[in-house]
Amino acid sequence: MKLASLSVVILLTLAAHLVSPAIAQQAPETEAPVSPLETPAPEGDPPAPDFVMPDLPVIGVPVPNGVGYQPASTSLAEDAHWLSNWVHGLMIAIVLFVTALIGIVIFRFNAKANPTPAAFTHNTKIEIAWTLVPVLILIVIGSFSLPILFKQLEIPEPDVTIKATGNQWYWNYEYADNAFSFDSLMLLPEDLAANGYSDELYLLATDTAMVVPVGAVVMMQMTGADVIHSWTIPAFGVKMDAVPGRLNETWFTVDEPGVYFGQCSELCGKDHAYMPITVKALTPDDYALWLDWAIDEYGGTRGEADVANVPGDAGVAVAQRDSGVAVAN
Repeated sequence: MKLASLSVVILLTLAAHLVSPAIAQQAPETEAPVSPLETPAPEGDPPAPDFVMPDLPVIGVPVPNGVGYQPASTSLAEDAHWLSNWVHGLMIAIVLFVTALIGIVIFRFNAKANPTPAAFTHNTKIEIAWTLVPVLILIVIGSFSLPILFKQLEIPEPDVTIKATGNQWYWNYEYADNAFSFDSLMLLPEDLAANGYSDELYLLATDTAMVVPVGAVVMMQMTGADVIHSWTIPAFGVKMDAVPGRLNETWFTVDEPGVYFGQCSELCGKDHAYMPITVKALTPDDYALWLDWAIDEYGGTRGEADVANVPGDAGVAVAQRDSGVAVAN
């Protein structure tokens, strides 16, 4: 009996030694620590690559000894140039006519050529003529000028809205659709080359430019932060005062890509002459890329406004950008 009990104890001890390694092999394995360098990046929009501004022709710029207008780059400027040329032509015709009348009086009715002057004092037909003809001339001028004036003041549905605020002595541009803004200050002579400008553009070029897409209806809102300024781009045919406490509006549509310059056109203090304006008009695709870069650079927002407020191909480009589809340069 004692021998049987001893045998059972020995068998149980051997079984315990055999089962322990198997249990140890079945224990759950702990995961190896992950290096911080191997930690996957959080999901989200990747940062926009640095935008490289394409080479653009300088179109709207004053030239030495210039006497005419800068090239018209909007329909507003084209209309204004046409009206100005037409009215000047009419004025020249009137001046020549009056000069001819004065010449006739001088040479035909002087004391030598006409020693016995006429005694009449009135001529009803002539008096009616010199009253009605000027009235008709003013009616004709008004019939052409008023529609052009109304076109400037009646703003169509905008694709892009930009608020320009005049400060002493620089401009701030706010892109309302994307909630970002930036300041634009005049470049010093030593900084022109580094920013891609020639020395001749001193007093015109700025460190940052207002950027707009070609073919888009751009609504400009102007106000002043301190004194009255005036936002002016001659090539666009646009000049609007920026008055503190008041929001003035105008619009334009640029016809071709390029660089356009202007200056503050309202005396605003000692550095009034050092308050230039630079506008760069880009193709729709390039504008979409610039807008993507600007949103990241200046802390703006993306959304439906990107597509809704950019026309045509530019809207398609922005939509492709936001959906992850590659955009062609």
